[in-house]
Amino acid sequence: MKDFVFDLIEQEKVRQKEGLELIPSENYVSSGVLEAMGSVLTNKYSEGYPDFSGLSIESSSEKQIFDTVLPNYRYYGGQVNVDRIERLAIFRAMKLFHADHSNVQPHSGANANNAVYFAWLEPGDTVLGMSLPAGGHLTHGAPVTMSAHIYNFEGYGVDEDGDIDYEDLRKKALEVNPKIILVGYSAFMKIPDFKRVDEIRDEAEKKYGHEILLMADMAHVAGLIAGGVHPNPLDYGFNVMTTTTHKTLRGPRGGLIMTMGKVSSPLKKPEKTLENIPTLIDRAVFPGTQGGPLEHVIAAKAVAFGEALKPEFKEYAAKIVENAKTLAKELKNRGFILQGGGTENHLLLLNIKKSFGFDGKIYEKALDMVGLTLNANALPNDKAAAFRPSGVRLGTPAITTRGMGAPEMKKIAGWMDDVARICQEAGENLDDKKAELDKIHAEVKKMALKFPVPSI
Repeated sequence: MKDFVFDLIEQEKVRQKEGLELIPSENYVSSGVLEAMGSVLTNKYSEGYPDFSGLSIESSSEKQIFDTVLPNYRYYGGQVNVDRIERLAIFRAMKLFHADHSNVQPHSGANANNAVYFAWLEPGDTVLGMSLPAGGHLTHGAPVTMSAHIYNFEGYGVDEDGDIDYEDLRKKALEVNPKIILVGYSAFMKIPDFKRVDEIRDEAEKKYGHEILLMADMAHVAGLIAGGVHPNPLDYGFNVMTTTTHKTLRGPRGGLIMTMGKVSSPLKKPEKTLENIPTLIDRAVFPGTQGGPLEHVIAAKAVAFGEALKPEFKEYAAKIVENAKTLAKELKNRGFILQGGGTENHLLLLNIKKSFGFDGKIYEKALDMVGLTLNANALPNDKAAAFRPSGVRLGTPAITTRGMGAPEMKKIAGWMDDVARICQEAGENLDDKKAELDKIHAEVKKMALKFPVPSI
C-alpha cells in the first residue's frame, strides 16, 4: 500500500502548479537540484571536511577539482566521491561571491549565523544588528532564541523611508562596544551602504582597540548578489557573509557561509583574528555546532551554484528586481501604501491596515483562498499584535522563475486589489464572499497553468 505521505506530496504539487507563490523567501528549484537532493548521497556519513589546500578560484578549474583526489579531514572512510562534490560546492560558492573560502555544510541560515557567533564571540559579547521591529531576523537577537541567552544583542533602526538609520547605527557602535556589526534582515526593501558600515566599523575599532567582525546576513538577496544586480558586501570590507541557499539563489533549503581571510587546516585552532576567520568558522560549524553534513543537500547546493554561474542567471536576477518594481508601481496605483514607498530588491512590504483598515492576517487568509500565497508581516515599529500584524510581505523570485513579466504583475496587482475590496466588505466573514473569491481563484489558476513550474 502506498504511504499517505506521497498522496500529500501529489496534492502539494497541484497547489504549487495552480497557485502563485509570492512569499519572497520561496522559490522553485530545477529538476537537477531535486535529483541531487533525492540521491543516494543521503546514505553517507561525512563528518569533517575535504582538503582544499592548493585549490583556489584563481588557479583552479572545476575539472581540476573534479579530477583531484586529496587527503581529507573526515572521520569515516569511503569519501572519495563526496569529497569531490563538496569541493565543487565550495569552489562554486567562492566563485559566485568572490570569497576566499566558503563553508557549504550549514543545515540552514540560522545554523550559519549561530556558527559565526560561536566562532568569534565569547558569552556576553555584543552583536549590533538591525532590530527585529525594524525588519531584522529572529537570529539577530530575538529573546526566544538560544543565541540571545548567550550573547548580548543591540539593535539599530530604520528611518522614515525604510532605509537603515546609519546615524543610529554609528551612535550605537560607539556606545555598546560591539564584537560584531551585522547587516541583515528579513523585511527590508533597500540596498545597504556597505562602505558606510565599514567606515563605522573602523571608527569603532579605533575607539575600543580591538577587531570588530563585519557580518552580512544576505539570505534574502544572495541570488541578486550572485546575479550582479545587488552589491556584494565582501567587496566592501565585510569579513563574513551568511545566506540561505534557497530564496533568490534558487537552490535547496540550506545554509552557506562565505569568508575572507587565510585558510588553514581545521584540525588546529588558530589565533582568534579576522585573518583566521575562515578556519575559525570551519571549526565552529563542525564540530562546534553541527554533526554530520547533509551531503545530498550539499550536492544540490553544488548544482544550484553551477546554475547561478551561468549567464542566464544574471538575466533572471535582473528580471526579479524589474518585476518587483513593476508590481510595486501597480499596487501603488491601486491605493496600496508601501513601506519605503517601493522597493530596490525583490521584496515589498505593504501597510494593509493603513491602506484598507484591516490587518495583514485577514488579507493573507483571503489571498490564500484565491491561490495567491504571501505572509502577514509586522511593519517597522508595528503596534499591532504579533499574529495580527498591520502588513504583508511579498516578492517576485518564484513567479519570475516561472517566466512571468510586466503583464502578469499588472494582473496580480489587480487581483490583490479585488481581494482587498472584498475583505473591506466581509471583515472576518470571508466565507460569505466565497463565490467572489472562487471566481478570482479560477482566474489565478488559469494564468498559473500557462507558466509551468520548471521542476514539476
